[in-house]
Amino acid sequence: MFPAALLTLLLVFTITKSLVKAANSPISAPLTSRLHFSNGTNNLLERDKARVNTLSNSSMHRHNVPLTNEYANYGHFLTVGIGNPPTTYSLILDSGSANTWVRASNYVETGTSFCTGQPVAVNYDSGFFSGTEWLDYVTVGPGLTVIRQSIGVANEIAGFHDYDGLIGIGPVAMTVGSLRDSRTEPIPTVTDSLFGQGTISENVLGLFFQPYVNPPLETTGQITFGGTDPTMYNGNIVYAPTVQNWRSRKFWGVDSGITYGNRLILRSSGGIVDCATTLILITTEAYQNYRLATGAEYDRATTLLTISEDKYGALRNLNFHIGYQTYSLTPNGQIWPRSLNTKINGKERSIYLIVGDRGYNGQHEFYLGYVFMQRFYVAYDATNARVGFATTAFTRATTN
Repeated sequence: MFPAALLTLLLVFTITKSLVKAANSPISAPLTSRLHFSNGTNNLLERDKARVNTLSNSSMHRHNVPLTNEYANYGHFLTVGIGNPPTTYSLILDSGSANTWVRASNYVETGTSFCTGQPVAVNYDSGFFSGTEWLDYVTVGPGLTVIRQSIGVANEIAGFHDYDGLIGIGPVAMTVGSLRDSRTEPIPTVTDSLFGQGTISENVLGLFFQPYVNPPLETTGQITFGGTDPTMYNGNIVYAPTVQNWRSRKFWGVDSGITYGNRLILRSSGGIVDCATTLILITTEAYQNYRLATGAEYDRATTLLTISEDKYGALRNLNFHIGYQTYSLTPNGQIWPRSLNTKINGKERSIYLIVGDRGYNGQHEFYLGYVFMQRFYVAYDATNARVGFATTAFTRATTN
């Protein structure tokens, strides 16, 4: 856990009111961003490792541990209406969990609100909530309203500070155990409910992000409910089945081998694709392979790997072999945005790599975080238990 004085580098995404209706029923919402800083320094790797520990913890619905840190390095926020008429909340978008909840102090009951009386609780990487289950209207955009969606109304919260709450877009299996009196029962996610009630024709979410630029752009990405948006990627989405081993099957996980140029970094194994993790985290052995291959050195101030300009010029692609496709992070895609170096306690002109050591506690062999998703379009398909990828106009961008 980390002291509250640490810097929070928080990229906040909010859904704007103008939504675009795509072909074949998917509805897309543009994402806008802003950076929020609090006092101190931000240790990206340590915060990601805290998240890894929770995603690897089979008892994630318990919260009897001290938790003081903020939720994540990057927060993706979705504007959600709850009730009828709706009250608007800004909820963290999280692909590594599946429950939806709001603060009890902010929750406004309407004629559509119904309390089931069931206690509900979830533990996260640096926080938890516990409260009571309610059923209510949940609206994520015009034409995207769920009737009697299960939500948690949280009267006990740690680690989320002033956030209104969270909307989980992970697989529904992640909700099992969160209801105290119905430990074996899943809670349909908002996306599940949209699909089950016929509002969207596919139980699919599409996520698009683009790399950070300075000065920041107002619009930086997009989420699509009910399918994907072909205007945001090149060619076709290529899907790979989700991992079915006991470690990764509850998550948006895939099998992947990793090579650096032609050098093997990690044999094919299971990992997860998670927008609330910032970096790319790999096993300690794979991390050492990558460090030796790139000639990078450990930087104590940031806890990231750093390389010289000469070594950056010699960087080769970092390749992820998922299914029958290879997705290559270019040299620029492997480095932290240099305009943000000082925000992570780095030197302004230094070059830092975005591949980190997941440590020995992670049960998944790799974690493809937000920096990966800035370069590749990602689709989560719950019906067919698969994750899809495609290149975008920013796959080979040089903005970092």
